[in-house]
Amino acid sequence: MSPQATQQPDIDGDVYVTPRYLAAATYPGDPALEPLLALSWDLRHDDLGNVYVNAPDERVRLGYLPEGEDDGLWRINAYTNAHKDLFGLPAWGVCFNDRVPTEFVQAFTTALATAYEQGPDAYLARPDSGTDEHDPFLAIVPLLKQGWEIDHPRWGVLAVQAPDGLAGLEFTTGHLDPEAELTTRDARWQLWAGKSIDRPAWYATASTDTPVALLAAVTQCVADPAPLPRWRKETFSYMKDMAQLTSILPPRPPAPTPLDVQRAFASRRPAALPAASVPRWSTTSRPALPGPRR
Repeated sequence: MSPQATQQPDIDGDVYVTPRYLAAATYPGDPALEPLLALSWDLRHDDLGNVYVNAPDERVRLGYLPEGEDDGLWRINAYTNAHKDLFGLPAWGVCFNDRVPTEFVQAFTTALATAYEQGPDAYLARPDSGTDEHDPFLAIVPLLKQGWEIDHPRWGVLAVQAPDGLAGLEFTTGHLDPEAELTTRDARWQLWAGKSIDRPAWYATASTDTPVALLAAVTQCVADPAPLPRWRKETFSYMKDMAQLTSILPPRPPAPTPLDVQRAFASRRPAALPAASVPRWSTTSRPALPGPRR
């Protein structure tokens, strides 16, 4: 069934963007905050309009930074010990820049909320190629299932690229600077879309110890063949020169029920003419004609 064949009344857009990784961020970013706020995470603002969300145990912290120092709009960090690591490096960190489709960030925060409910063993689970559950390769599988191809663009880098070449995921092997992973694009994982990884339309990075389940939630969302809705006039919300746009048709009226048909027929049937009234003092016979004058 084509995307334009049906439409739910609450679809936020008048066009579908295909493929979905050529969409961009929507504003505001509330949908990506909702999974965490639903768990009663603490929300605060600063004077610039940046938003900070902290887990109840303060081990996981999210920053939504429209007025941040760079284009890293979303920064999520996790700590093994909230108080001891207050000024230290986090156990893992993820960054989504200011054009990443909000749906991809929401996929991450939804998985994070699930992991947080399961406890530190889930949201601090380090990748481990020796286990089935935490093997880093699991983050790549959703993309491979949708026809993304494995590549080795340079030494020490494993990449998978979308069939159209307009998106990719890179995994860097070897030693990396832990601090650089959190503050630059030189991270273990980098997901991007656009014409080149060197000048991406959007990108996301994740440090070495980011749990595989959280990464896989994002790649699963990216790989989903379903398009994303956007408003055509909001050209900032998709890659205008690369994405395919399909108009969303208004919903079809529901099929009439037998009762609807009966009522419609009754409303079109002409009303019966009222019977002519005859006064009691009148007669239905024709009055006699006057006689001839004398």
